[in-house]
Amino acid sequence: MSVQEALPLNGAAASSPGRHRGDHLLVAGLIEPGSKVLDVGCGDGDLLQLLESRGIDGRGIELSREGVNRCVAKGLAVVQGDADTDLVNYPDDAFDYVILSQTLQATRQPKAVLENLLRIGRRAIVTFPNFGFWKMRLQLLIGGHMPRTENLPATWYDTPNIHFCTIKDFVQLCDEIGVKMERSWALDIYGRPLRLKLPWWFWNMFGEQGVFLLSRAGKYR
Repeated sequence: MSVQEALPLNGAAASSPGRHRGDHLLVAGLIEPGSKVLDVGCGDGDLLQLLESRGIDGRGIELSREGVNRCVAKGLAVVQGDADTDLVNYPDDAFDYVILSQTLQATRQPKAVLENLLRIGRRAIVTFPNFGFWKMRLQLLIGGHMPRTENLPATWYDTPNIHFCTIKDFVQLCDEIGVKMERSWALDIYGRPLRLKLPWWFWNMFGEQGVFLLSRAGKYR
């Protein structure tokens, strides 16, 4: 499996006018109306709201009490929970899709979390900031300090992120645990998919975010 095998986006979700983030639009465009979805680390519920507006049955789990309160105030079905410890309580195949959006790097056991996503969901959608992005590399090389970007503004001593990875790292993890990468994208700084079909190192260098649609290997034919 390699990132260069990923399929290009077929249009509408790449960018759209309005208040929704590009990665949220891309994720929502992957899910069929009527699907049962769990959003792990759902934050303020912006993605869940988008999903529900498209006829998707969304649920959420969020670590922070403040985030849960904001979601509930929006009428969303969200409970407080920790991806590292609480996903084990969900039964197998409980959802059509399980989403982990911009949360993987904040988990203590990313491998175990990914395995649980694919146990409780028929498919998983994972998005994360790419620490191999060229601006990150340049800050380390020239500045000699831990990188900060618009999407990752916190300082090294005040960040919830503890397991940064690159697109290449994530693909290797998927290979290691036997995950099928059905589709994948690298997004630019505006949240738009890179459309050029170039070698994997280009994605790893110039993609600010990675987006992956995953399933258990051999489950789908």
